[in-house]
Amino acid sequence: MPSRTVLHRVNAVLRGWCNYFRHGVSKATFSYLDEFAWRRVTRWLRRRHNGLTWKAIARRFLTAEGVSVDGTALFKPSSVPVTRYRWRGEHIPTPWTATDLVS
Repeated sequence: MPSRTVLHRVNAVLRGWCNYFRHGVSKATFSYLDEFAWRRVTRWLRRRHNGLTWKAIARRFLTAEGVSVDGTALFKPSSVPVTRYRWRGEHIPTPWTATDLVS
């Protein structure tokens, strides 16, 4: 399977996972996931290009932004903003509010 296709598939999984969990307390988990994905993809690249040294792999596939193959960069989960739900207390409408029970 081509390296670009692998990055597209990994990016789709990472984006979906991050979009699902971005509303919780997950910033530390996103940072860990970022490092984990980088290690796994670079390990896969080293196995795929067995004859190349680490220096050659770094020169060919690693950029300032991270892992990049043919213009497709590895998605960074740590860049996803975490937006927590706001606590609204008594302003949340319920079917059992006092005004509904009186009338």
